Amino acid sequence: MTFTLAIVGRPNVGKSTLFNRLVGKRLALVDNQPGVTRDLREGEARLGDLRFTVIDTAGLEDATDDSLEGRMRRLTERAVEMADACLFIVDARTGILPTDEVFADILRRKNAHVILAANKAEGKAGEAGLIEAYSLGLGEPIQMSAEHGEGMGELLTALEPIAEEMAGKEDTAPIMDVAVDEDGEADAPRVPTRDKPLQVAVIGRPNAGKSTLINQLLGEDRLLTGPEAGITRDSISLAFDWNGTPTRIFDTAGMRKRAKVQEKLEKLSVADGLRAVRFAEVVVVLLDAAIPFEQQDLRIADLAEREGRAVVVAVNKWDVESEKQQKLKHLKAGFEKMLPQLRGAPLVTISAKTGRGMDRLHEAVLRAHAVWNRRISTAKLNDWLAEMIAQHPPPAPSGRRIKLRYMTQVKTRPPAFVVMCSNPEKLPASYSRYLVGGLREDFDMPGTPIRLTMRSQADKNPYKNKTKSTPSRLRKHLGKGRADE
Repeated sequence: MTFTLAIVGRPNVGKSTLFNRLVGKRLALVDNQPGVTRDLREGEARLGDLRFTVIDTAGLEDATDDSLEGRMRRLTERAVEMADACLFIVDARTGILPTDEVFADILRRKNAHVILAANKAEGKAGEAGLIEAYSLGLGEPIQMSAEHGEGMGELLTALEPIAEEMAGKEDTAPIMDVAVDEDGEADAPRVPTRDKPLQVAVIGRPNAGKSTLINQLLGEDRLLTGPEAGITRDSISLAFDWNGTPTRIFDTAGMRKRAKVQEKLEKLSVADGLRAVRFAEVVVVLLDAAIPFEQQDLRIADLAEREGRAVVVAVNKWDVESEKQQKLKHLKAGFEKMLPQLRGAPLVTISAKTGRGMDRLHEAVLRAHAVWNRRISTAKLNDWLAEMIAQHPPPAPSGRRIKLRYMTQVKTRPPAFVVMCSNPEKLPASYSRYLVGGLREDFDMPGTPIRLTMRSQADKNPYKNKTKSTPSRLRKHLGKGRADE
């Protein structure tokens, strides 16, 4: 039986550092500045023999309005109500502040199991704050250093009674933010299951509506949203059932032009987003209908293609578009022209705010995933290759025709093919593009990245490149005859 533990406290008290230590991975972004974490991030934690779900929350702010801080606080309070237990962290070096007392009273009313921990308590600098923490009335505080791993045994002792109490109860906690295996290169098509769900990443420019889209799919306000650009910082992954398909969806930070990304925190956010793209199987590139196909949108789509992911292009905010038919025609023409490497990829118009187009998006994602997993038999490939060569023979540099001997598919996800040929270094890239285009059209693989490698066939003649010489026994015989003469 597992339970859910929410880590709460003021900004910059070390919540994300402790979260990373409990899950055993650097999933949450960590920086010295306060307010780095904004969304709820969940992970599977391990402490001794205990296994439980841990939630990293945004720092509790003294704000109750509709500002960004107020929305972050409401999201954290919701996590407190959902969790089976709360770990309230205070900064032993700063001491107890008036806001700590306010939040301690809130936690006492909202959750039955509240554990108090004084973080950054290593050395003499935290002794005064540790003693001061008794005044919160939450029992004996745990002396802890999340950065150095101190106090983990005391935390385990405090959690064991809660785990025993929760034993036998039905577990309804979602499993999220589990690290994804990077091997993920199975040759056989697979059906998404609860243990291995379909991995989908949503990427795009800031304020394109990525978090709003995921909230719409989940049916609840699980991610922090608002008119401000760049709200999302961490790449948050959420597991849910998408029209019967077990899915894990990644929300990523908005990606701006590299020249504009100066702050360390934004660099970390973008790097976390790129990591989510590498984990994903299908990448949804989210565009703004008002300003689609900006230069950064093209770079983001090209990034997904270069990473070898199946790509679906979703045009958001379609509900506010007045000339829909004319705009759609313009979008399709621009897509074909500006993203030729993704020609044929699904393009779906949606409204993350109203929920329009969610079924079409689901169908497009499944279709892209199926194409990404497609395998073609070697016999069909070689019959096809013979027809392609007959229609358009390869060039003949220096008067010698390059011979394409045979072709095979070496892997899926994305589809990768090898053509054995003579002088592959002399075959122009245009001929490879001709073959890739034929593969897309003849084997119905629109939009998915296709990898085509030209390889020289090893010559198995053992005497190749060896100088002609007289056999040793014959040389001995000839030498003996000359000696007799």
